[in-house]
Amino acid sequence: MEEAPLQKLEDKLLQEQGVELWVKREDLLHPHISGNKWRKLKYNLQEAKRLGHYTLLTFGGAYSNHIAATAAAGKEYGFKTIGIIRGEEHLPLNPTLSFAASCGMELHYISREKYRQKSEPGFQEELLQTFGEVYLLPEGGTNLLAVKGCAEIVQDIDIQYDYICCALGTGGTFAGIVAGLAGEHNALGFPALKGGEFLQQEVEQLVQAYSGQHYGNWQLITDYHFGGYAKVKPELLAFMDTFEQQHGIPLEPIYTGKMMYGLFDLIRQGYFERGSRIVAVHTGGLQGNAGFKQRLGVRG
Repeated sequence: MEEAPLQKLEDKLLQEQGVELWVKREDLLHPHISGNKWRKLKYNLQEAKRLGHYTLLTFGGAYSNHIAATAAAGKEYGFKTIGIIRGEEHLPLNPTLSFAASCGMELHYISREKYRQKSEPGFQEELLQTFGEVYLLPEGGTNLLAVKGCAEIVQDIDIQYDYICCALGTGGTFAGIVAGLAGEHNALGFPALKGGEFLQQEVEQLVQAYSGQHYGNWQLITDYHFGGYAKVKPELLAFMDTFEQQHGIPLEPIYTGKMMYGLFDLIRQGYFERGSRIVAVHTGGLQGNAGFKQRLGVRG
C-alpha cells in the first residue's frame, strides 16, 4: 500500500474567502485498489482469510469501482473472485469489466429485477448453493468491516482542520469517517444520487451499529447530484478539466467531481467561516473514467 498524502490547493477563490483546502489523496493508495475501495476491502480480506474462504463473491453494475477493485484484490491476495453484474452482457466488454476479467474475475449477469434481490437471504442462499462456500461482499463493499477500514482515513490526517468532506454512494465511507471522528470536527457528505436524503438514515445506522454512538457533527449536502447517479452536465465536466489543469489532481464525474464542484460552490457562497481549514477526501474511482469516456464520447 502506498501513502495517501495531503495536498494543499492554491487557488484565488480560497484566498479571497480566507479558507484553506487540503485534498486527502486516497486515490494514490494503490494503482488498482484505490481510495475507499482499499479501505473497505482491507478488513474484509482479513476476515475472509480467517474464515478459510478462498472465493470472494460480490455485486455491481457494469462500471462499478467496487467490481474492479475486488477483482484486483483477488488477484493480488490469492482469492478467486466472482462478480454478479446487473444487466445483460455486452461484448466487447467495457474497460471496467475487461479489467475485472483480466484479473481472473468470473462474471455472471442477472436481470435488474433479480439484482434488486441481492440483499435478500433467499437469493443469497441460492448463490451459496450455486457457487459453494464463498465470502459475500455487499454491493459497494459497505459493511461494518468496511466502516472499520474507512474510520482509519481520519487517523491518517496529521494536520488540524475544521471540516472534512467526502462523496457518498452507499454511505459506508462517510459512516467510517463519522465514526473515526468520534464527535470531533465537522463532516460534510455529498451524495452522488438524486434524493440522497435517504442516506442520512443509512449513515446513522452504520455509525450506530459500528460504534454504538450517535454523533451530531455531520450533515449531508444533497444539492450537487447533477440530475442523479452517473448523470453529468457540461459545467461539471468543465469544472473537472479546469481543476485537473490547475491542481494536477484528476477527478471522476460520478463521485469526486460532484463533491469538489459542490465544495467550491459552498466556498464561493461563503458557507465556511474565514480561517476555516477543510480536508476533502479523494476516494479514487478513476478507473471509471475510461468507460465514461467510451459511453459519452467525452473526456471523463
